[in-house]
Amino acid sequence: MVAKALASTSHPVLAQIVPARFCNLSCAYCNEYDKVSAPVPLEEMYRRIDHLGRLGTAMIGISGGEPLTHPDLDDIIRRMRRTGAIAGMITNGYLLNVERIERLNRAGLDHMQISIDNVEPDEVSKKSLKVLDKKLQMLADHAEFHVNINSVVGGGFKDPNDALVIGKRALELGFESTIGIIHDGDGQLKPLGEEESKIYFAMRDRKKTNYAQFDAFQNAIAKGETNDWRCRAGSRYLYICEDGLVHYCSQQRGYPGVPIAEYTTADVKREFLTAKSCAPHCTIGCVHRISYIDHWRAPQTSEVSPGGGASELVNIRT
Repeated sequence: MVAKALASTSHPVLAQIVPARFCNLSCAYCNEYDKVSAPVPLEEMYRRIDHLGRLGTAMIGISGGEPLTHPDLDDIIRRMRRTGAIAGMITNGYLLNVERIERLNRAGLDHMQISIDNVEPDEVSKKSLKVLDKKLQMLADHAEFHVNINSVVGGGFKDPNDALVIGKRALELGFESTIGIIHDGDGQLKPLGEEESKIYFAMRDRKKTNYAQFDAFQNAIAKGETNDWRCRAGSRYLYICEDGLVHYCSQQRGYPGVPIAEYTTADVKREFLTAKSCAPHCTIGCVHRISYIDHWRAPQTSEVSPGGGASELVNIRT
């Protein structure tokens, strides 16, 4: 995927697509779900995925809401693979069982990420190690795809040490383990507390594998500092919402706000050279990691202010 990305800048490297905004959980910090939306019809998902294929997208990730609530998820993954893209998924893991994992194997899933927020469920999040550990054991025994367990610090979680416990358990099961930083209880990005910082840097200093080697941007976030980088959202990274519109990311909906059916290589090239005013304070890890591929080239020559300017923006998810 990286080799293809280095060869040409005129195609997306990663697109995240939403087949279902509905989620079976209600995590207090999340603004990417509802309790009423119907799943996107399969034929419409096919059309959107085919348009990503038309653009030469190297990797397509399914997010939500909760993707496992979509009744035709296996067919969606097969269609993603048919375009030649790597197929990934972000899930809360609650709906996994052995039969479901084996279906994902057959569909051709390449990568799964599960974010686990705490050891014991609480009022902030039910995505706890206590609830999900049996699901993780099922994955270790049956999954033929890569699994990453992402633990978090910040965001008002009661015990920062939970991240170390979760990371250790992930490694014991043979999974990759990463750490993310999310907002505090007021929805704002602030420096981590002393104990949270210790936990973050302890996790960071472990042996780097796969995606974790691209996480240097989080060092500044942990200190409440800005990052100097070239955000390639709308170009190398696309976020396609449940309505089929292309956005910079899950937190900057409406920009550029063009249907994926109408998105062209010219749009990709334009956004590649467009700086975003929200970039210095951005916490969106997937955009940072994908943009890192092109940090060394193509200075951006125009600028846009999503949401009316950086001072009005609140980036919530890592």
